[in-house]
Amino acid sequence: MPQFPRRNIPRVVQLACGLAMSALAASPAGAQIKIESGLVAGLPADPTGVRAFLGIPYAAPPTGDRRWKAPQPVVSWAGVKQTVKFGPRAMQAPIYDDMIFRDEGSSEDCLYLNVWTPAPTAESTLPVMVWIHGGGYRAGAASEPRQDGSRLARKGVVVVSLNYRLGVFGFLAHPGLATEAETKATGNYGLLDQIAVLRWVRQNIAAFGGDPRNVTIFGESAGSMSVGALMVSPLARGLFHRAIGQSGAAVRADAYPTARHFSRPQAEETGAKFAAAAGARSIADLRAMPAADLLLLQEKDPAYHFGVVVDGAVLTEDPNATFAAGRQSDVPLLAGWTADEVRVYHTFGKNRPTAESFRATVRDKHGAFADALLKLYPAATDQEAVRSAGDLADDLFLGFNTWKWLQLQAATGRAPIYRYSFDPAVPIEPGRLINGAIATAVDTGATHASDIVYTFSAFDSAPQAPWRPADRQLSEAMMTYWTNFARTGNPNGPGVPEWPRYESVGGFRVMHLATPLAVTPEANRNRYEFLDQSGLEGR
Repeated sequence: MPQFPRRNIPRVVQLACGLAMSALAASPAGAQIKIESGLVAGLPADPTGVRAFLGIPYAAPPTGDRRWKAPQPVVSWAGVKQTVKFGPRAMQAPIYDDMIFRDEGSSEDCLYLNVWTPAPTAESTLPVMVWIHGGGYRAGAASEPRQDGSRLARKGVVVVSLNYRLGVFGFLAHPGLATEAETKATGNYGLLDQIAVLRWVRQNIAAFGGDPRNVTIFGESAGSMSVGALMVSPLARGLFHRAIGQSGAAVRADAYPTARHFSRPQAEETGAKFAAAAGARSIADLRAMPAADLLLLQEKDPAYHFGVVVDGAVLTEDPNATFAAGRQSDVPLLAGWTADEVRVYHTFGKNRPTAESFRATVRDKHGAFADALLKLYPAATDQEAVRSAGDLADDLFLGFNTWKWLQLQAATGRAPIYRYSFDPAVPIEPGRLINGAIATAVDTGATHASDIVYTFSAFDSAPQAPWRPADRQLSEAMMTYWTNFARTGNPNGPGVPEWPRYESVGGFRVMHLATPLAVTPEANRNRYEFLDQSGLEGR
């Protein structure tokens, strides 16, 4: 592991680390730990020595006058806070059927994080991995069992996961909010929550045996987009040292509307329309409304998409411009996406495409680009049309913009880059309906978010799925690669095949996460380059 000079750490961090190390070193494993806001006591160590601290507040509840403001400091407590259960998840509707939660429900009072640590004492200096959940900036929580950090922590890292504000509560932009803000910015409260967690980690993680000088941020879908946004945010600079992105990026507007970034005028216009629909004449009126009413209004109209905003503070410019100019945090990057992100939703069930219907759809939706697209996504037969329909859907969903993120970082950054493709046909629980039909593993493939279970080896989160030994072997390899990367910025190490850098030398090689693991030159680069040059993906 590279050594970071201690003099580069702010004095306040050194003092906090020293205090925390003394507190843990003087206490038996599983006892109290002192952090800045008070004493915490977590769950007893599991048989492997990993201890969990669940539901630690990292900011004051963003309720009342704190709604739509940057996270405020947590109020210190007296005595010992029992951090043995997950904090409430952010306000959200039940919109994704694959999300299962272990918390007690949703609330505006949601700014809690969790820590899993294998460190026997605070003299340990283990790598820290901060997980950011996905969910389109509308749903999700750190309490999901498939994101449990205990098994990953057994690999010798401290794992942190967090809740952040979502939807209208996390990303509403409004001219009135800009007027009252010290920065004159508006929106991105969810990203500010994530930055607050990184600051919390810098100040407190040594108490849990983690190294605040070696922090990796990683996430999936909107969590991956958040990783990209943090790379370009000046407010997050210096708070992390590596980045892992799983299916999503902040650098290009997606075909997936809830996950794209917005210009400030566009976001403020949506916010003003929302306030008018709510009958609010002022920000004070909006803050006085019950959270449940605001959530209900958000879910009534698909026009109310609230996401990342180029607000002038968290994001000072379009992320593409930041990367193109080399102004991003230039840290080692490992990123990729699943081989069948949304294929099943476009190719399975009653509306399976034919050669005729796919060609007609392409011509109807993409006009002047249709002929070029049909050369890259051919449909001479019905079977070929099914494959091409899935390829095009995957690329326009998240494949292309994750690829673009890698290209921009490669063009202007100097830190190493590694790219993967997550390939296995992931088993699903029997009887699951997709597009009105009962799906099988053959139909689904490596769908969006299916890699999360493997990232955390959380197979018991779906006990009815027919998991195979090969799935567990792949998970073990992925956790080894991920934690190696967290230690050194390089995924390679004993027990796993070599993963080459993603660079022009050797043909932009890609690690295929499958059984067996395999490395190949990048396929389908011509498709991504066409989408890039045509601008079709953002249309």
